[in-house]
Amino acid sequence: MRKRLLLIFIVAFGLVATACSGNGKEKTEKSEASSTPIPLDVSIRLPKAIQPNQEVKVEAVVTQGREKVDDADEVKFEIWKKGQANHKMLTGKHEKDGIYSVQTRFAEKGEYYVVSHVTARGIHNMPQKEFWVGQPQ
Repeated sequence: MRKRLLLIFIVAFGLVATACSGNGKEKTEKSEASSTPIPLDVSIRLPKAIQPNQEVKVEAVVTQGREKVDDADEVKFEIWKKGQANHKMLTGKHEKDGIYSVQTRFAEKGEYYVVSHVTARGIHNMPQKEFWVGQPQ
């Protein structure tokens, strides 16, 4: 009688353990798939031609999937001339439709870089763009 009771207990325990582990695995796969954040896409926009001492608008267009991000925690623009250690850090202002911008001037002709530092929805993205002020040499 004891052997039979022990056998029933082992079989019942095995069935319960198998059923529980199957459900847990399915939940984990679903939660991992749904909790993966969609990355931020940041596109830096500048005028095609920039002249020294000309007021210029630098923009970052921020999207997540097909959604325009209007609630970024922080958008900053780091700008510097090639070969110089001094970098300007300017805070972007939200305009509309995921567009953040700053106004700035470039004193000298030459090759420059801009990095937009964007933090939104727990994600950070910092693309870099190279551009020229005046004619490329």
